[in-house]
Amino acid sequence: MKFRPDNFTLMLVAVVLLASFLPATGDVASILEKVTTAAVALLFFLHGAKLSRKAVLDGIMHWRLHLFIVLSTFALFPLLGWLLKPVLTPLVSPQIYVGVMFLCVLPSTVQSSIAFVSMARGNIPAAICSASASTLLGVFITPLLVSIFVTEHGASGSFVDAVVKILLQLMLPFALGHLLQRWVGPFIKAHGKLTKVVDQGSILLVVYTAFSAAVVQGIWRQVSVSTLVGLLVICAVILALALFLTTFLSRRLGFNKEDEITAVFCGSKKSLVSGVPMAKVLFASSTVGMMVLPLMLFHQMQLMVCAVLAARYARRAELIEGEAVAAAAGK
Repeated sequence: MKFRPDNFTLMLVAVVLLASFLPATGDVASILEKVTTAAVALLFFLHGAKLSRKAVLDGIMHWRLHLFIVLSTFALFPLLGWLLKPVLTPLVSPQIYVGVMFLCVLPSTVQSSIAFVSMARGNIPAAICSASASTLLGVFITPLLVSIFVTEHGASGSFVDAVVKILLQLMLPFALGHLLQRWVGPFIKAHGKLTKVVDQGSILLVVYTAFSAAVVQGIWRQVSVSTLVGLLVICAVILALALFLTTFLSRRLGFNKEDEITAVFCGSKKSLVSGVPMAKVLFASSTVGMMVLPLMLFHQMQLMVCAVLAARYARRAELIEGEAVAAAAGK
């Protein structure tokens, strides 16, 4: 299988290059900041309007699986980042490793987690419930973990301030979208590409404004090629350990194969969609670029690795089904 970056990854690279050579400054930066805030609010409004209550209720009863995924996302990852810090910090600057810790305290993805669980033939209702719950819990848990692990390195305000900011800028639009689902939901479902455009467009705007501010502050004087290579190694180590531990522990806990698949894909990934806006809310503008750089690299890596893993799970399920059909035909 060939590893080729998707179009969105290429656009991310293009935006970083654009910000590196033509950063937004002055009045342009102020206008873009307001436009970006509005785009992120629209993004969460659309996600709130898309959220299926029935799907969440169908999966919500499997509390052991959901608890496992929450602990993997908000306990296992920060623990890995903290324990590995003495070994991995020499590969990058201390400030970059703070971005790694920010990556570790973020919620799981929603769309890609569900897509991979579906591809691998896992427990889809439980995946929808767990991934959605992770995003909602992240509103409260991520700022708390940031206040523990990251505050001394540039997070702005207290834990309460951070939660209030996220509630107002992210969760209020999300709640409004969900409340208006009856009226706007059919339109959004009929125009599926709209969410994707807003989804990707808002992230590209945040990345451009963040890296523009970071370039003005001299990010590329602080991040060398060797540092980027070291960061890739760090992301690979953390992802490999997360995948191994979620697989091993889910089997030890006696989950069936469908629940194991859901645990692995929902418990081992981090959300770019939630992480970039949260960084914008939680950190000073001059540090946002440094905070999201590890997340951008980890995001592409997790998609590539999980695509291969999901295909392996799917082939295994097809093989078992084929053997069952053959056995039934032989009777």
